[in-house]
Amino acid sequence: MYDAIVVGGGHAGVEAALSLSRLNKYTILITGNLKMVSFMPCNPSIGGPAKGTLVREIDALGGEMGKNTDKTCLQMKMLNKSKGPAVRALRAQSDKLEYPKAMLETLQKTNNLDLKEAYVKDLLVENNKIIGVRIEDGTEYKSKIVVITTGTFMEAKILVGDTATSRGPDNQKASLGLSKNLREIGHKTFRLKTGTPQRIKRDSIDFSKMELSPGDGFIHHFSYEKDYLRVLDNEWPCYLIHTAPFTHEIILNNLTKSSMYSGLVEGVGPRYCPSIEDKLVRFSDKPRHQLFIEPESASLDEVYLQGFSTSMPHEIQDRMVKSLPGLENAVISKYAYAIEYDAIDARDLWPTLESKIIENLFFAGQVNGTSGYEEAAAQGLMAGINASLKLDGKEPLILRRDEAYIGVLIDDLVTKGTNEPYRMLTSRAEFRLLLRHDNADLRLTDYGKKVGLISDKRYEEFQFKRKNINEELSYLKETFITPTKEISDYFTNRSLPVPKGKISLAEILRRPEITYKDIETIDDRNIELSDEVKEQVEINIKYAGYIEKSIKEAEKLKKESNIKIPLDIDYNKVTNLALEARAKLSKIRPLTISQATRISGVNPADIQMLLLHLRTYET
Repeated sequence: MYDAIVVGGGHAGVEAALSLSRLNKYTILITGNLKMVSFMPCNPSIGGPAKGTLVREIDALGGEMGKNTDKTCLQMKMLNKSKGPAVRALRAQSDKLEYPKAMLETLQKTNNLDLKEAYVKDLLVENNKIIGVRIEDGTEYKSKIVVITTGTFMEAKILVGDTATSRGPDNQKASLGLSKNLREIGHKTFRLKTGTPQRIKRDSIDFSKMELSPGDGFIHHFSYEKDYLRVLDNEWPCYLIHTAPFTHEIILNNLTKSSMYSGLVEGVGPRYCPSIEDKLVRFSDKPRHQLFIEPESASLDEVYLQGFSTSMPHEIQDRMVKSLPGLENAVISKYAYAIEYDAIDARDLWPTLESKIIENLFFAGQVNGTSGYEEAAAQGLMAGINASLKLDGKEPLILRRDEAYIGVLIDDLVTKGTNEPYRMLTSRAEFRLLLRHDNADLRLTDYGKKVGLISDKRYEEFQFKRKNINEELSYLKETFITPTKEISDYFTNRSLPVPKGKISLAEILRRPEITYKDIETIDDRNIELSDEVKEQVEINIKYAGYIEKSIKEAEKLKKESNIKIPLDIDYNKVTNLALEARAKLSKIRPLTISQATRISGVNPADIQMLLLHLRTYET
């Protein structure tokens, strides 16, 4: 008898299994191929806008993705460096072979965790409560908790041209039968689609025709535990190219041969990561589209053609690829394909990611309608944490939208649902200035420590960092200077306005052209602070007004989040509630007023009626 069974070994599954086992829950991870745990069937990278912040949040809570990325990276780059801190994002090119290998080693070394290669076909349910699973050979495994993280494998079909093959990502075996079983126990499923581009033999490419896109050097890291960072002698480069007019001509002349436009595709594809044929149709005014040549592994003689996903027949793909600059003699080692799969309606889940239909059944990852490794891992971690907390009889961990991108992600899924692969974007977060890449630990490490995933040593280091930040902020605000000749000359030599009269160091740092290095020169103290502390101090001072405004807005959200809605409320008894609002509230069953305000079709007047009813309800 296990405490928990995790079904599926993708990015969601490994985070769920690791968090449960690390929280002393006897867990088994059941997946089709253990060598493919946390495999990257598509882009061999981690991070990017919003996604990179998710990875930092996972690490701050005690998850594994950030550490494993640092262990296996080929290149690191901070995106949007010239923009404000709210949109800066770290992105790593990962070694596609080393990443799953390192993750499997971590799983194998983890206590309280068994690993099993198999496919789950049925869920065992008694009295609307999960009690275990049955694998394809009929063997049953009993448990108190089950976490479903099947990714893109449920009833998966690979689509190329006019053919559909029952296979999962990277031609692995599809998961058959579980989707039907989920529908039988009350969960609705629907079809989604994603895809992947070609892999090209490296020695068949003329890189001289491409623009070099290097990394920043190994000066960044996803994990706050920096010992994990892999530092190579040289970062592996990426290259930038663009589609040519002839490329567009080939695609448009053969559009009906694509699975997407031949009528073969049933599922809805990702709006923010469309196939190349979809790009040409949707953005017909664009004369060209950018593509990236990215390394897959230090052990592979092949690269990834980012941005060229397609479901065209192989012979058309050959012509498309050879029309690109530098790829005139390209040899395709793996052809692109589209893949369809079943997902569930995440609105049937509580914010803990537990099913509203079957008790103790949790879902995480692409099965909930998301796209991307980072979104999956974040859900897997939260599902594991909340499953463990439920087993312990403790209050769940539900992150608010002003606390984490993870909170935005899960709230969007369970409140609004999705009819297309959901991708985390900075624009989805109302409080993105608060939810920065650089401050994930300050926002979430306390939670990680509270649930038990952050070690005492790491927490002590975190507290020391937070203490240094607070003390330095106070010092700069309370320390005033009167410009001496030396200070005046320093400003003059840099063509900067010389301060007039007494001024605090914080006021000086608030100037756009001034950096923390300038303050160190002006103040000339003998104090050692880490670069991370200096970064936090500078951001907090320069953006103080905007941050304070966001905090005030977040306080309103917090107040609404504190107004709980009873689970047994009968919305038919709420007077003057619009019919649409009544139906939506009855289906979603929001836990708080804050969540209710974000349900499509529930307007402010409905919220006022609900608040009035709650006051009556309480009395």
